[in-house]
Amino acid sequence: MVNWLEIKSIYQDLLKSKSFLHISFWVMLYFFLVLIDQSQYPLWYTMVKELVDVSFYIIIVYTNIFYLIPQFLQKKKLFLYLISFIGLIVLISPIKTLSYVFLYQNDPYLQSVVVGSRTTIFLICLFVGMGSTIFKVTTDWLVHQNEKRELVSQKLHSELKFLKQQINPHFFFNTLNNLYALTLKKSDLAPEIVLRLSEMMRYMLYESNEKRVSIKKEINYIKNYLELEKLRQGDKFSINFNLTGNFQDQEIAPLIFSPFLENSFKHGLDNQIKSGFVNIDLEMRENQVHMEIENSKPPGFPVKRNKKSGGIGLENVKRRLQLLYPQKHDLDILDKPNSFRVLLNIQLN
Repeated sequence: MVNWLEIKSIYQDLLKSKSFLHISFWVMLYFFLVLIDQSQYPLWYTMVKELVDVSFYIIIVYTNIFYLIPQFLQKKKLFLYLISFIGLIVLISPIKTLSYVFLYQNDPYLQSVVVGSRTTIFLICLFVGMGSTIFKVTTDWLVHQNEKRELVSQKLHSELKFLKQQINPHFFFNTLNNLYALTLKKSDLAPEIVLRLSEMMRYMLYESNEKRVSIKKEINYIKNYLELEKLRQGDKFSINFNLTGNFQDQEIAPLIFSPFLENSFKHGLDNQIKSGFVNIDLEMRENQVHMEIENSKPPGFPVKRNKKSGGIGLENVKRRLQLLYPQKHDLDILDKPNSFRVLLNIQLN
């Protein structure tokens, strides 16, 4: 009984084999040359003639690809490569001409035609050799570019992973500190905090490992974070969260808003502030998401005039934005006398 799975597996392995692809190319070229031959000679005669052609093409191509290019061109010895390449063509074309003369030994007229076509034979060999050079240089360049892209991709992946590892524990320990403060007070709110903390940790540890997540999950994470802060802060401060637009079927990099959110509470609801606030607006405009966070600032807190305001969390998210949304985001951090304001606009894919 025919095992089609084994046949399919063998066929797929053959397609991955460079030797099989090379042999297939030359076989197809040979039959193509036989089919387009317009001479009136018998088929076997045409097949022998084209076999001679293809044989000499193979010698030129592989001598060039496997010896001349690695030995001279790839080592930037251009002059030596050109001399060697022309020498190869000068050597091969007379031998090919003599092969035709031998093939047509019973036809003196064709022999004279072949001898008169020495220049044409030389040019054909030259073009075949040049074509192999262009092919080799182009494929090597493409392979190099592909390897370069893979290295860049691996580097970006490693850097993003490192940045996320810095962000996640940061949020985790801050939230645990909130829970610890309530347990010290023996607050009845502790169980609800544990539940919301569980949802947040599930998102951070599992779902945030994806390159993109539904923006609704990111919003749900923000809501849980805000509810935890409301439970901890009580009615002392004003916390507002407004959503505008349609967030259906949109995806975004996970935890991209979190450092801004956490930073706003870290600096915005200080005990020195009598009427502190954190206002968050999230708006979807077609394929762009716009976030605005403004928080109060303790009295006497200095205004930073440089652009490097914010700690590690903000520096990490700035770097993540550069990696994930290059040329597709705008970030402004405004340090005012009485408040901090963050404006972030991201063009989603």
